Amino acid sequence: MGRFLQLHLLTSYPPANLNRDDLGRPKTAMMGGAMRLRISSQSLKRAWRTSEVFEETLKGHIGVRTKGMGIEIFNMLSNKGVAEKKALDWAKVIADVFGKTKSLTTKEKTKLKEPEISEKDKKALKLKPLEIEQLAHFTPEEEMAINKLIDTIAERGSEPEKDELTLLRKKHSAADVALFGRMLASSPAFNTEAAAQVAHAISVHKITVEDDFFTAIDDLNEDSDDAGAAHMGETEFSAALFYQYICIDRALLQENLGGDTELTNNSIKALIEAAATVSPTGKQNSFASRARASYILCETGKQQPRALSVAFLKPVQGTDMLNTTIKALEDTRNKMDKNYGKCADAEIIMNNLTGEGSLQEIISAAMV
Repeated sequence: MGRFLQLHLLTSYPPANLNRDDLGRPKTAMMGGAMRLRISSQSLKRAWRTSEVFEETLKGHIGVRTKGMGIEIFNMLSNKGVAEKKALDWAKVIADVFGKTKSLTTKEKTKLKEPEISEKDKKALKLKPLEIEQLAHFTPEEEMAINKLIDTIAERGSEPEKDELTLLRKKHSAADVALFGRMLASSPAFNTEAAAQVAHAISVHKITVEDDFFTAIDDLNEDSDDAGAAHMGETEFSAALFYQYICIDRALLQENLGGDTELTNNSIKALIEAAATVSPTGKQNSFASRARASYILCETGKQQPRALSVAFLKPVQGTDMLNTTIKALEDTRNKMDKNYGKCADAEIIMNNLTGEGSLQEIISAAMV
């Protein structure tokens, strides 16, 4: 069984705005001299790891990515009867293990002492120093260690001792951390190198971002005074056939998961199924742009991985776009094999146009 697992997926989305930029427009990129629609790898990974597919397949082996663990710890301590001042101090000490926590500005400290400050604002300011400045990914083992420490210090009524704050874990069973990695700037020894490399999905053809002008009508407006719309708005969208590339280092994934073969296989299964069936969540209520991969090429081997996006440097054109795209992808792969030698030891295809293969066959071929 080869070290690398490479997945090439073609997925067609109807009009959508799956992944927006800072102006609310669909994300794009220039490629081959043409504007392409793009879905960022961050958006894809977020959709996958929070999906029901991951939850069902990897139950108990998914981490929590948050800045607010310190606030959760404070709430748990408070619920166990710990006084507010102690709960704040102890929660901050524990949160500091996972990253630098925020500080109140001079203006905020002054505001906190003002007699007219509302209880809501006062609580928010008190809890701010419990927030970690950067997102931290907590593994199930670390969450268990935190919960155990909370029980201990609440029961004995004293702050955490130094030797009790060894909460970070190099060995863990968090499949999402093993796949997508973890970086802790304050504790680099506990970083995890990502076993899965996920490219930005890119349209195989040039696109135009279009505008959708819409109105909303007031149901109780009887048109006696004003027959116009109660609300007007505008949103932008585009449609595209995307090429998606994923590369999984199976040896590194198994190493990240402590050598657990079953969990490694379940992680691969979850990632493949999610990549093929889970859509990004952006503007889904407005567009219902749900899609599944129409084509998947799965390659396994020890050879140096390579994407096949070069097949689409020249934008695909025509009315039979999916078929043309599949032919371009397979032709590029065959020519690379001829020029460089076999780029994989084994391959399997799922093709919705021809009915060839199945998702389950792809998953079975990918197992360690």
